[in-house]
Amino acid sequence: MAQRDRPRIVVVGAGFGGLWAVRTLAFEPVEVLLVDRRNHHTFFPLLYQVAAAEIEPEAIAFPIRGLLHRFPNIGFEMAEARGIDLEARRLETDGPPIPYDFLILSPGSVAHTFGVPGVAEHAFFLKSLDQAIRLRNHILTSFERAAREPDPLQRRRMLTFTIIGGGPTGVEFAGALAELIARPLRRDFPTLDFQEVRVILVEAMEGLLPGLPTPLRSYAAARLRRLGVEVRLQAPVEAVELGRVRLKDGTLIETGTAVWTAGVKGDPLGAALGRPLGPSGRVWVSPTLQVPGHPEIYVVGDLALPEELGKLPMVAPVAIQQGIHAARNVLRVLQGRPPQPFRYRDPGTLVTLGRNAAVAHVFGRAFTGFPAWLLWLGVHLLRLIGLRNRLVVLSGWAWDYLFYERVVRLILPMNDGDRRPIR
Repeated sequence: MAQRDRPRIVVVGAGFGGLWAVRTLAFEPVEVLLVDRRNHHTFFPLLYQVAAAEIEPEAIAFPIRGLLHRFPNIGFEMAEARGIDLEARRLETDGPPIPYDFLILSPGSVAHTFGVPGVAEHAFFLKSLDQAIRLRNHILTSFERAAREPDPLQRRRMLTFTIIGGGPTGVEFAGALAELIARPLRRDFPTLDFQEVRVILVEAMEGLLPGLPTPLRSYAAARLRRLGVEVRLQAPVEAVELGRVRLKDGTLIETGTAVWTAGVKGDPLGAALGRPLGPSGRVWVSPTLQVPGHPEIYVVGDLALPEELGKLPMVAPVAIQQGIHAARNVLRVLQGRPPQPFRYRDPGTLVTLGRNAAVAHVFGRAFTGFPAWLLWLGVHLLRLIGLRNRLVVLSGWAWDYLFYERVVRLILPMNDGDRRPIR
C-alpha cells in the first residue's frame, strides 16, 4: 500500500455502479477519487425520452461535483481512463497517471454492433446525452426537410424511422416516437400527409423484451401496433446502408433513420486488465467482484461478469448493487476481514409503452396497462438524482399528459463532427 495517511480508492465511471460505490465510501477513513470523462451523471433509463423530445437533456443529468461536495473524503477528476499499470497500481488517463491502492472499475458499456456492416457508419445510437440530442435533431430536421421535399419517394424515406432491437430501449423509444409523431408533430406540420410516416421496430428474435414472460411480451407488441408502430419479429438485420436497412431475408427498408438499440458490450477499458474477456467484452470476476490475480481491483456494472452467477443483465439495479457491494468489500479488506460474495436481488423489470401503458414483472408477478405505468413512473422518479431534476421531469410528464404537448421540440446546434446527413 502506498505511503499515505489513508488508503486511496479510485473509482472509474460516474454511472450507477461508480456513483453508488463512492456514496458507500463517504465518511469512511479512506481517500476516494472518482474519475469520469464527463462532469455529470446521466440517468440512462430516460435517455430515450430526450431523443423523443419528451424531456430536456438537463433533466436527466446532474453535475458530479454537486453530488460530492458534501463528502469531505471524496474527490473528482474529469479525465478519460485509457489503461491500467497493474504492477505500479496506476490508472493511465489522458492526463497524469493516478495511483491507487484499490481500484473499482465501473466504466459501463458501449453499443454492440455484432459485426453488422454499416451500423457504425450509418446508424444512430442511444448511449449518451450527445447521441440522444443528435437523434432528436435528426428526427425533427427530417420533418422540416420533408415538408419542403417535392419528391414523394425521397419524402417517404425521410419520414420512415427504423429502430433495430426489441429490448427495453428499443420498445420504449418506439412508443415515445410514435406518440411524438401522432400528436405534436401532426399539429406542427399540417401540410404533410402522415400516412407517409412510418415507425418500424425490427427484432431478430421471435418476440420483444427477451427474458420477460410471454404474456407481457405479447402485450408489448400489441400495444406498439395500436400506437402505429410496425413490429417485425424474426427479422435479423444483414446490413445498414445509406438510406436503407437490409434484412437477412432480402427485404429492403428504405429509411432515413436507423436507430441501433440491439445490444451493448463492456467498455473497451476492460481489455487493459490483460485477461481473456467473456461474452460481450465483459471481464470475468470472482464471486466477490475481484479480478483474479489482482484482488485490489474490483469490476462492477455492465463490464463485470461474475463467474459463479451466470450472465447478469446489463441494467441499473445490477450496477447499483455491485457498486455498493464492491465498496463494502474494500472496507472489509481494510478491516482485515475477508470479502463477501455478491448476491443479486432482482427488483424486477419495468418497461413503458407510451401513455397509460407499461409492462412490469416484479416480485414474481406480472402487471400490464395503467397500474404498471403508474409503477414505472414512481420508480423512475425515485431513482432520478436531484430534487430539481425530479420536479422538471414530473412537470414535463404532466404537461405532456394533460395537453399532448412536447415542449422540447428543439433542433440545437452541435459540433460539425456530430452531424449526420439526412438520408
